[in-house]
Amino acid sequence: MSVRSGYEAGVPCWVDLSTPDVQASVRFYGEIFGWTAEMVDDPAAGGYGQFVRDGKRVAGVGPIMAEGMPTVWNTYVATDDAVVTADRVKNAGGTVVVEPMRIFEEGSMAVFQATDGSFFSVWQAGNHKGAELVNEPGAFCWNELVTRDPQAATSFYGTVLPWTPRTQQMDGMAYTEWLVGDRSVAGMMEMPPQYPEGTPSHWGIYFAVADLDATVATARSLGATVLVESMDAPPGRFGMLVDPQGAAFSVIQLNQTA
Repeated sequence: MSVRSGYEAGVPCWVDLSTPDVQASVRFYGEIFGWTAEMVDDPAAGGYGQFVRDGKRVAGVGPIMAEGMPTVWNTYVATDDAVVTADRVKNAGGTVVVEPMRIFEEGSMAVFQATDGSFFSVWQAGNHKGAELVNEPGAFCWNELVTRDPQAATSFYGTVLPWTPRTQQMDGMAYTEWLVGDRSVAGMMEMPPQYPEGTPSHWGIYFAVADLDATVATARSLGATVLVESMDAPPGRFGMLVDPQGAAFSVIQLNQTA
């Protein structure tokens, strides 16, 4: 379902970009995805805004808020209770980076670091239910953990979130799908050796596009770097880019389904 008005607990529901140059990022993603940005006027919002496509919220954008934080796309998982999730994180050996906090009347968020080193956030919806458009061109369609310690990640995320792992071999590599009930909601893979030394475990985000080659060409022309050249995968042809401010993200031209 592409148009959404809410999310079940455990389903990735929102993504946002932390960037050192919000206006430059707004211009870049506006060009490649057809997004416009609606910035929050209230100074208490800290310069945060939302990307919109076809009148629907698709992602967030804001300045880097902590010294030393990289330019990064962040994944938020829906939760019914951010405080309970924070307790589970602590009990599972993870770290609460940002304690659960209320964001106006929009909802509550918290930021955690898992035992494999990856960072993720949760969102307890208030007025803001999450992305209103997903799984189609110009919206995010998949969230994938690339980890240096699959065993630690499996134990941690399976304890903290209502996730069940299902692992299978794909092209000689173990790939895990995270399930909520019988529905696949996210993925996980061990970090391949071609990643630069020192790259930490992290959540990656895939955005669907109508024309992969055209999107990559436009991104290149705007100063993006190609990290992974376009290749085929079961869901569709994809590639990985780094935007001009340094945030990595993937784009995928999803296969047509009957």
